Amino acid sequence: MKRDGKQKGKNNELLKTILLIVLVLLCIAGAFAVYYFNTKEEKDEKELAYTELITSINEGKIEKIEMTTGSGTIKVTMKGEGEEKDREKRVIVPSLQAFMELIQDKVDKDGIKINLNQKPVNPILRISDTLFSLLPTILLVALMLMIFKMQGLGGDSGKVYGGEDGSKKSEVRFNDIAGLDEEKGELIEIVDFLKTPESYQKMGAKIPRGILLYGKPGTGKTLIAKAIAGEAGVPFISMSGSEFIEMFAGLGASRVRKLFEKAKKMSPCIIFIDEIDAIGSRRTSNSGSETENNQTLNQLLVEMDGFDTHETIIVLAATNRPEMLDKALLRPGRFDRQITIPAPDLLGRESILKLHSKNKKFAPDVDFKDIAGDTAGFTGAELSNVLNEAAIIATRNKHKEITNLDIENAVRKITVGLEKANRVVSEKDKKLTAYHEAGHAVVSKFLPTQTNVKEISIIPRGLAGGYTMYKTNEDKFYVSKTELLEKMVALMGGRAAEKIALNEISTGASNDIEVATGIAKDMLTVYGMDDKLGPISLKVDDPYELQIFGDKVIDEVGNQIQILIDDAYKAAQKILVEHIDILDQVAKRLLEKEKITSEEFEEFFN
Repeated sequence: MKRDGKQKGKNNELLKTILLIVLVLLCIAGAFAVYYFNTKEEKDEKELAYTELITSINEGKIEKIEMTTGSGTIKVTMKGEGEEKDREKRVIVPSLQAFMELIQDKVDKDGIKINLNQKPVNPILRISDTLFSLLPTILLVALMLMIFKMQGLGGDSGKVYGGEDGSKKSEVRFNDIAGLDEEKGELIEIVDFLKTPESYQKMGAKIPRGILLYGKPGTGKTLIAKAIAGEAGVPFISMSGSEFIEMFAGLGASRVRKLFEKAKKMSPCIIFIDEIDAIGSRRTSNSGSETENNQTLNQLLVEMDGFDTHETIIVLAATNRPEMLDKALLRPGRFDRQITIPAPDLLGRESILKLHSKNKKFAPDVDFKDIAGDTAGFTGAELSNVLNEAAIIATRNKHKEITNLDIENAVRKITVGLEKANRVVSEKDKKLTAYHEAGHAVVSKFLPTQTNVKEISIIPRGLAGGYTMYKTNEDKFYVSKTELLEKMVALMGGRAAEKIALNEISTGASNDIEVATGIAKDMLTVYGMDDKLGPISLKVDDPYELQIFGDKVIDEVGNQIQILIDDAYKAAQKILVEHIDILDQVAKRLLEKEKITSEEFEEFFN
């Protein structure tokens, strides 16, 4: 029913726009028709240029001139044999008064007959001429009206769930959200306030005017907002930050006003602004689009300050870039409460997987705890996508149930890319890829802080010619300097293996070098892990701020980054030279089988 109502509304808006366009086209067509049929008789007459008329009068070729008051055309009859109608011609005269003064002497001398027709011009023709003169203005106004209509000016602001008509309601509840127990507990009091605001008001408590939810994409910010509305049973007005900004100046501020006017009429209710950084970014003094953005943000600040004490309106907002928001939005009285929505931990991922496993058939040996252990860092949306992809793979392979292999293939597809087993790869490229991936795996094996290898493959996936997949069986909140250094060594293992085994280097290590350089740069400029530079942060919003450190510090950063990368490359080469026999064995096995599991990889070391 909700989808039908929404589609019906869209169809009505589309129909109104189409009718407006048709009406404008009919008016234009009518003007053309009136003008055509009323000037058809004149168009059928032969035309004579004004200069030719003057020449003909001077040469005595004109017999009669007929004029009509209020018209810019005259009818002349040429001298000669034949019927008078055949000798008549129409002439467009710029000015009748100037024309008469010009030919007065000639008329008196040659005896040219002049008939002045006092009958007024056809009123329909006059209207059609007026319409034609106003046609550019009519078209411009119609175009502006259509654009304003399409831009939503004057339309409703935001989609309403649970409105008075009951056509849409938020059906999401807190039970539909897994892995965010602490965050849900923080928001339960908001629901309670919306249900029974009197009890809080009697105590003198003020509920937060605004709540900002921030976290990486896919963690469930929008879902939590809908759950609050569903639990409280109040109207939920949803709008995206990008919907406020359009091509016309002032439209964003107008939409903010209409949004809050609607909310006041539906109080108690919830306003939800998704991706608020689109309108809430820091104000600047620039012109153009920045001015429009500033006006929209200023209006939002005014509206949030203008809440009456008896109005039960709560503004929820979501963003994945809180550092972009203007500080005025985050002060008390506006977004008083800021809640981080993190990626789920191990227990959270397990509960999310169980939640999304409903209505899906799984094999008895599928263990969601093991899957959660292999998907560290995945968000709720990504976990849902994993199970959905697994169901698609199982269906394609005609399995009766979703197996562990289906889930593993789904994880690989999402993290690495689609497997391209049929791609034709030359033997030279296969050998290079085999040694490259074997280099990563062997180097990682001898680095204590690096996780165990899960799978090695030289079958292309996505943009990669091969991959080395590692086990991710723990959630990390802090990373040590040693771990970062050894991570760089593992990344350089592919390039080192190419150089040692084949005495050649390729473009295959470009991504490894990029990631390693990024780690080295962050170690120096963000984490302050360099003994020479000391614990300072060079992470700035404006590059000009780096000038306070001087060119000497900037040059030192570049030198230290190069030293870190060179040391990692040398360390990787040293490990591979010491275990060149294992590197060769792993590479040869990859050329034979194309894939090596963790158990097969461990056999080389036993």
